[in-house]
Amino acid sequence: MDHNPDRIVLWPGYFDAKNPRRAGRRVPKDAAVKNPDLEGLILAARTAGVKKMKREERISHPKRPHALEGRLWLSRKGAKESIGTSSKEEIMQIIGGVWQKMHKDAIQAEKISKKKGPSKGDRRARSQRKVRNNQRKRR
Repeated sequence: MDHNPDRIVLWPGYFDAKNPRRAGRRVPKDAAVKNPDLEGLILAARTAGVKKMKREERISHPKRPHALEGRLWLSRKGAKESIGTSSKEEIMQIIGGVWQKMHKDAIQAEKISKKKGPSKGDRRARSQRKVRNNQRKRR
């Protein structure tokens, strides 16, 4: 592939919280997520304001040939217009921060829905016996 200085490539592995920096993570821990995927990266980039991007699915990073994680191409000029910076490191930190916030919000929403209980129409889940810690019978 020809080198084009106007394009930036982002791999989901750059944002993997499980990996140390030496294994390929390129953002700080507070901008990394668990189990990153290409769809999440695209959604985070769109939420951050990036408009010009191209996805390539089932492509492996040269350092990780076993994982077909895909990659996201960004236009440096488009990122400069939408985010305000053309530095790859700053772009990754901004997208990572947005992704981390989205990830935390999704976890919170899941906890709230679990705490709320089963939905009205879910008869099987509603029929399960619910015993709280303070209501348990002592033997």
